[in-house]
Amino acid sequence: MELFSFYNVENLFLPDPKPVHKLDPTKSGLRNWDEKRYKNKLFKISHAFQLMKEENGVLPFIIGLSEVSGRKVLEDLVEMEPFNSEYGIVHYNSMDERKVDVAMLYNKNKVEVIDSETITFFFEITYKNTGNYDTTRDVLFSKIKYKGEIINVFIAHLPSKREKDINKPKRAFILNEVRQRIMKIVDADKEHVILCGDFNENPDDENLVQILYDNDHEKVLMNPFQELFSTRNYSTFHYKSGLLYDQIMMSRSLLDNTTLAFQEARVFNSEKLSSRTRNFEGRPFRTYAGTRYLGGYSDHFPVFVKFKSLS
Repeated sequence: MELFSFYNVENLFLPDPKPVHKLDPTKSGLRNWDEKRYKNKLFKISHAFQLMKEENGVLPFIIGLSEVSGRKVLEDLVEMEPFNSEYGIVHYNSMDERKVDVAMLYNKNKVEVIDSETITFFFEITYKNTGNYDTTRDVLFSKIKYKGEIINVFIAHLPSKREKDINKPKRAFILNEVRQRIMKIVDADKEHVILCGDFNENPDDENLVQILYDNDHEKVLMNPFQELFSTRNYSTFHYKSGLLYDQIMMSRSLLDNTTLAFQEARVFNSEKLSSRTRNFEGRPFRTYAGTRYLGGYSDHFPVFVKFKSLS
């Protein structure tokens, strides 16, 4: 059995340097983000994967992450239990205005990274007539080899819903670009594809339904999180609404493959990762609520898919 996981870890930043003046803005944008809180955060993220291992018997062989800032936080993370420096890192700094990126961790004993690159997007800011560009988080692409099989992994963290969803056209544009790349890989190269991320849309939203089909309306990708969402499984919450923004999709070739065959999808909403407050029972135990430090894991639950490893 193998697991493939994705986790939005909610602002994994290095500790802020001490401000010169009390009201100076911090690099992280977080309040009192010091060494102690950073170390606690690293422990919490690594502990989430320890819990996943205890429940399933294995650590994920590939982990997609979002809301990480820089490579150093990833280097610090993989040194800890349960990774024990056996995990490699694929990461590039993006031009995101908040300096948060996506990344991939992989078990070096099982996975060989053949190639990787970022897919970068620039959006012209027309309404201010500035001639400037709006940047967003890159999509990370990695071509990996597992037991002789090629898997193409895309990791995304799409622009958020805010200000009456001004970013919806950007999400549509990014997903269309990714879709075109996926269709080429599936049609021309006949290779496996896994697309994961925080899409800032639910599985039944139009953009995420369209990406599953090619130009002839043939279904090319499957999204097991559609069924989870229909049965009220949520990875994050906004006010009273449960959301399943964190998803893992895959090419249909992984349904009955001899090396990796899809078994099930899960939101890993372990009680230990859940809020300690009765009013927020069943929701993720966050690190911050606004500017108030809670000391939790993340405002998202991790998600994973389980594969039978047949050979």
